[in-house]
Amino acid sequence: MRNLRVAVIGGGPAGTYAADILTKEHPGAQVDIIERLPAPYGLVRYGVAPDHPRIKEIVKALGRVLAKPSIRFIGNVEYGTDLTRDDLRQFYDAVIFATGAMHDRPLDIPGIDLAGSHGAADFVAWYDGHPDVARDWALEAESVAVIGAGNVALDVARVLAKTADEQLSTEIPDNVYQGLKINKATDIHVFARRGPAQIKFTPMELRELAHSPNVDVLVHPEGFEIDEGSEQAIQKSKQTRMVCDTLLKWLDNEPTGKAHRIHIHFCAAPAAVLGEDRVTGLRTERTELTGDGTVRGTGEFTDWDVQAVYRAVGYLSSPLADLPFDHAAGVIPNEAGRVHDGGESLPGTYVTGWIKRGPIGLIGHTKSDAAQTIQCLLEDLDQLPSPSSPHPDSVLTMLTSRGVQHTSLEGWHQLEAHERALGAAEGRERIKVVPREEMITISSDSSAKDDSEGAAA
Repeated sequence: MRNLRVAVIGGGPAGTYAADILTKEHPGAQVDIIERLPAPYGLVRYGVAPDHPRIKEIVKALGRVLAKPSIRFIGNVEYGTDLTRDDLRQFYDAVIFATGAMHDRPLDIPGIDLAGSHGAADFVAWYDGHPDVARDWALEAESVAVIGAGNVALDVARVLAKTADEQLSTEIPDNVYQGLKINKATDIHVFARRGPAQIKFTPMELRELAHSPNVDVLVHPEGFEIDEGSEQAIQKSKQTRMVCDTLLKWLDNEPTGKAHRIHIHFCAAPAAVLGEDRVTGLRTERTELTGDGTVRGTGEFTDWDVQAVYRAVGYLSSPLADLPFDHAAGVIPNEAGRVHDGGESLPGTYVTGWIKRGPIGLIGHTKSDAAQTIQCLLEDLDQLPSPSSPHPDSVLTMLTSRGVQHTSLEGWHQLEAHERALGAAEGRERIKVVPREEMITISSDSSAKDDSEGAAA
């Protein structure tokens, strides 16, 4: 079989799965995973709430993939800045873009840009210690609105409702702990536009809301509609049934005097964020189910006294240099993973993950998506243009000549050991390092591993 050198742009689950499947299906394949951050794992490290240890178990599986001899991790390299598409053509037979979606989908309602109105993705990046976001986050609102009916909305509500000390057992960095420690929020209102059978919560994430000893979960009966279409949805989906059963159980909850409360509202569509200079409220419109899973407005409005609003209405991918982009759908145009521009396929250029299909589905869903893309790549094998500089060192030589301080898998292992040593000193599993410069220094320092092991001892 033809030897094959492939670059995967993006070191999250989608890109890592694609590399794994390709090297299994094609023994002659060598894959470089090129990631803009110094550390791998993408969404798992910087998009999953820190109190989700079971979900983060996926890191172990991804780590086994990165350890394969046929796969190389190259971190702290940004496509479009440090490397261009023309550069990649010199070194690789094919390129798979798996850059995901890290920005918030906009919500076009009056007042959404007021101070105190935030995108959930920005907040998630803050509490996950993303190196490219501000270290501080103002948590001065006592009453907060979270707009959205998916797991990210639940994550935001849960992080805002739980005490800082409850979350100290996770890997949150010190700046996040200090920020949460002065959080004034007591009431977090989650607003879903549709009914309980149409929301996108998963059962485990929903039940986790009630795990805190300091939080009451209150489901408001207004708008809690289950029509004939909802009944059919419940019968067809075990997950929907489990979600509705949990919500029905909480429907009778009364406040017990706990310090914090999460309120869940259904059939309440955001209409406007209220305020002049900053958020002073949220206006919602009561909706009603139409029988087919959609809703229509009733013209009945309610104003809620909140001082901050978080929109969790979906993620949005960003355009990439020298590639076509569908701004409406937020994806790179493709057919089964083959990138096309105006109907013409771009030779040797593929996509997988959210940049391919939009930000839908759970992390595990990216496996089948990656398999489809890899199948297309292998079908195109005979037509792939051969690179002019295929030697594995060529791309590293070019990066070094441009002053790009790239990180490696060994460097990641050093950083990980350092984070675990920091955690061990505090009786925690890990404390995440936040500043990019510090991450790079630790990843590049051959003595970091010894220092970390000494600290752990």
